[in-house]
Amino acid sequence: MLSVLRVHLPSDIPIVGCELSPYVLLRRPDKTVTTDDVPESAPLDGHFLRYKWYRIQSDRKVAVCSVHPSEQATLQCLGCVKAKIPVAKSYHCSPKCFSDAWQHHRVLHDRAASAVNENGNEEEEIFGRFNSTGSGVISASLTGSASSTSLTNGSTPLYPTAVTQRSGGETWFEVGCSKTYTPTTDDIGHVLKFECVVIDAETKLPVGQPNTLLTSRVIPAPSPSPRRLISVGGADMMGQLDSDGRLSSSGTFTVLSYNILSDSYASSELYSYCPSWALSWPYRRQNLLREIVGYRADIVCLQEVQCDHFDEFFAPELDKHGYQALYKRKTNEVYSGNIHTIDGCATFFRRDRFSHVKKYEVEFNKAAQSLTEVAVQTTQKKVALNRLVKDNVALIVVLEAKFTNQGADNPGKRQLLCVANTHVNVQQELKDVKIWQVHTLLKGLEKIAASADIPMLVCGDFNSVPGSAPHSLLAMGKVDPLHPDLLVDPLAILRPHSKLTHQLPLVSAYSAFLRGIGLGLEQQRRRMDPATNEPLFTNCTRDFIGTLDYIFYTADSLTVESLLELLDEDSLRKDTALPSPEWSSDHIALLAEFRCVPRTRH
Repeated sequence: MLSVLRVHLPSDIPIVGCELSPYVLLRRPDKTVTTDDVPESAPLDGHFLRYKWYRIQSDRKVAVCSVHPSEQATLQCLGCVKAKIPVAKSYHCSPKCFSDAWQHHRVLHDRAASAVNENGNEEEEIFGRFNSTGSGVISASLTGSASSTSLTNGSTPLYPTAVTQRSGGETWFEVGCSKTYTPTTDDIGHVLKFECVVIDAETKLPVGQPNTLLTSRVIPAPSPSPRRLISVGGADMMGQLDSDGRLSSSGTFTVLSYNILSDSYASSELYSYCPSWALSWPYRRQNLLREIVGYRADIVCLQEVQCDHFDEFFAPELDKHGYQALYKRKTNEVYSGNIHTIDGCATFFRRDRFSHVKKYEVEFNKAAQSLTEVAVQTTQKKVALNRLVKDNVALIVVLEAKFTNQGADNPGKRQLLCVANTHVNVQQELKDVKIWQVHTLLKGLEKIAASADIPMLVCGDFNSVPGSAPHSLLAMGKVDPLHPDLLVDPLAILRPHSKLTHQLPLVSAYSAFLRGIGLGLEQQRRRMDPATNEPLFTNCTRDFIGTLDYIFYTADSLTVESLLELLDEDSLRKDTALPSPEWSSDHIALLAEFRCVPRTRH
């Protein structure tokens, strides 16, 4: 007889909007044990499985901590309540949690105070006496029974209030009848129950006892404060990127570049500081999708996109938002695992803004094989291939704009745009391989530029910090022959050094924060390194913090209008790094708004 041995969830913390898919272990009539489900439409030996999901609801209302959403809240910030900040952001699980989060939390107060100040001086009453220096906060205890009040000048003063709790029994509400279930906002604060039972196909009656599991309380999906688009051209264009629409005019377009962290790399061993539920792919994919869609970029360049996730999730989901998708999977010469989990580069563009003209796929392995055939002695070919043959790729897409190019010298001229999306080899000891891959890509782009008068964008994760040889080649068009990275060249593929040049007038988009004019730039400049003209970081883990991601553009044909604001370390919670419950990659997204301009000769 068919029987259920065990059911469990990869993570017992359910999050609103993230599908729950239990693991069901079966014993079949032939005594074999399997994880395959028996569909109701095809019963096995006269039996099938029935699934039920219940929400366990009681009279007691439960709030969850905004910082540690798996914990029950015990404190509420009264400043948030008075300022009408979303109530979910006001809850904390302990005084220490409140104190540790204050530097980040006070940003909500500051923004609310600024908004109030536009209509009067009400913020002085709410914030001025307590929050101007961060030395005092008002909070309310949600769990204390005392009715006395107190206010101190410490970092976590308490303002306890009495809370009335009613006793009562629990009620179970059936909320689903399939194996999977996606929690809704109605489930927040409640425990879910999953039930699986064998059913006799003829009598439709249960056989044996049902197997059940209980989850933790459902938590809301963490929602980081939206990042703003900030003008660098002097116009007052600073504002929110949200569903109200883009800030760009008809003659501009936006480009997003983002390494989203492949699920195959998102291990608890590597990112032990991130809660397991926040590392799970069902959670991360929804959080990443919300973030990406929220930026409303015209062109989206993603790296570390698994091929199965591209086919099954990103392509169909972004299609719903008007994007056409193109993809290049990494080659698998050095990969022996599941071919479906190999990652690659994915480029999306809005159909109402661009049309697809041409696609080029760059496989650095093929270029490596060609190089070794010509430039490496026969006795060294195997060694050369072992060093150069990696699985990295680049995806180059030529698009035609459908919008009016207000900045062009000939408004009626067909406006093309070339977008390169790449992910360079990660191994830090292979400095020669990194610079060779970047050089190979740039030479390919030079050929495209020679055949067409076309603006270019070069986006991606280059796994190279500012000042490295690959970055110098991109930003300066050449590499100093005495650059220390060139000392690592066992195959002599970087000699003579004069070959490490290109003629594309590339400039890093984010350098515009240091040379631009406009509101909000002073804060962004503090998040930039003036020595390299790049952000202080785009990748932030416990083991490394630095810049690896870039958006380069041809400065003779494009100009930067605005940039997505950078994050600072304080905004990433001082006790964690990336990924986190708020941000689901170990990289941050970069976004730039461009305008085509009449081409200038260099």
